[in-house]
Amino acid sequence: MNALARAADLVATVLLLLGCLQCLLGVIGMLRFPDVLSRSHAATKPQTLGMLLVLVGVALRLRHGTDVGTLALIAFFQFLTSPVASHLVARSAYRTGQTGSGGLLRDDLDPQLSDGDGTGERP
Repeated sequence: MNALARAADLVATVLLLLGCLQCLLGVIGMLRFPDVLSRSHAATKPQTLGMLLVLVGVALRLRHGTDVGTLALIAFFQFLTSPVASHLVARSAYRTGQTGSGGLLRDDLDPQLSDGDGTGERP
């Protein structure tokens, strides 16, 4: 094994550990945060970054074109579906009044969803 392969294996190991730690922190955030919006944030951002770190680590370890292409497709679909699904869950929770929006500093959706009489009541 040459020095370049050993260095790539070491970097892959570090990236795998960092990705797993990032995913673990996201799960802890999902369990600990109080409302849907915070949990949605914890479910999406750290998980997506953690998955990317894991996939790059695995790609550095495998080093074969077919494997790297498959991992690139996994990363693409992860980036495509995870934020969209989280947005839809958060928007659905907002529309049904499940968000606990009393702690929001600014609510940009309230004027859009109000009935137009200035009361700000959701339909």
